[in-house]
Amino acid sequence: MHVLGIETSCDETSAAVLSGSGEDASLASLVILSQDVHAVFGGVVPEIASRAHLTAIVPVVERALADARLNQSALEAVAVTNGPGLVGALLVGVSFAKAFAFTLGVPVIGVHHMEGHLFATALEERDAVPPFTALLVSGGHTLLLDVAAWGEYRLLGRTRDDAAGEAFDKVAKLLGLPYPGGPAIEREASADVAENRANAYRFARPMLRRDQRPGDADYYDVSFSGLKTAVLNAVRAVDASGPIDPTARAAIARAFQDALIETLVEKTARAVRQFGRSRVVLGGGVAGNRTLVEAMRARVAPLGAAVFAPSSRLATDNAAMIARAGLFHLERGERSGLDLNAFASIPIPGLAD
Repeated sequence: MHVLGIETSCDETSAAVLSGSGEDASLASLVILSQDVHAVFGGVVPEIASRAHLTAIVPVVERALADARLNQSALEAVAVTNGPGLVGALLVGVSFAKAFAFTLGVPVIGVHHMEGHLFATALEERDAVPPFTALLVSGGHTLLLDVAAWGEYRLLGRTRDDAAGEAFDKVAKLLGLPYPGGPAIEREASADVAENRANAYRFARPMLRRDQRPGDADYYDVSFSGLKTAVLNAVRAVDASGPIDPTARAAIARAFQDALIETLVEKTARAVRQFGRSRVVLGGGVAGNRTLVEAMRARVAPLGAAVFAPSSRLATDNAAMIARAGLFHLERGERSGLDLNAFASIPIPGLAD
């Protein structure tokens, strides 16, 4: 079986071809075109993103088919992200996918963007399959899930304000670092000067207390707005009149990253203990942070759990994960109609009550 995946939820125009069935499906091609123009503005501009998708969608799909050495007539389904994300950007992908599938006479399957991230790591790691604890961390979402099986998810916790990736971007801007903020902060935090001044700053771990118990409203939830404010106050205290000193910037970046990562790691460890899972799967752009991956492995190894994280290529928004999630739904006999629409916010299918 050959499935074309399309992803246009934010600022990456991506297409991929997946061949095979079930856990034996393999990636035949993957094309990701990133819109670097947003770096000028320090964040994604929705209108610019939508227009760029319009320009790129056809050549990106053609390139994916060419790389897979496949004629479009060989496709048996088209999977496309239809939410959540920027509605204008999503509509480009959804509209193209519906028209393309209709022309070929094959099914179209709408895929939830975050469910796609659940499948991403399994494309590279054969053991990254349910049951597992999942931490999905991206620019727009931070979700902690218990995954009993594909299509059977229990939402344990989520961010109450900024997503982890969003917090990285905002703190990077405060520190005068480039967009996207995650890689820039990780580089700054790992610099020698940051190592030498690792104890110069320490920020409280938000919504993380020893007296929390399962069932508490904040046991699994996270919040990063207060951490962002703490960074702002630290930056102002260092130099309110000019550029921040490089030494202080590195130390603050290290302290911020330590606080955010420890919070995510401890919340995940709680889920591993409560549900007795032996696997932790990371997904989303922030899963590309190697410091997070290493900290997670160190924390859950004593609990008997292994950690699986995607490569940087599959951590970012990509069509391979959308094709894989689409294949799962296709094999269950699910199809979307030509009335498939795009949604800025939509719950993950298969969530337990």
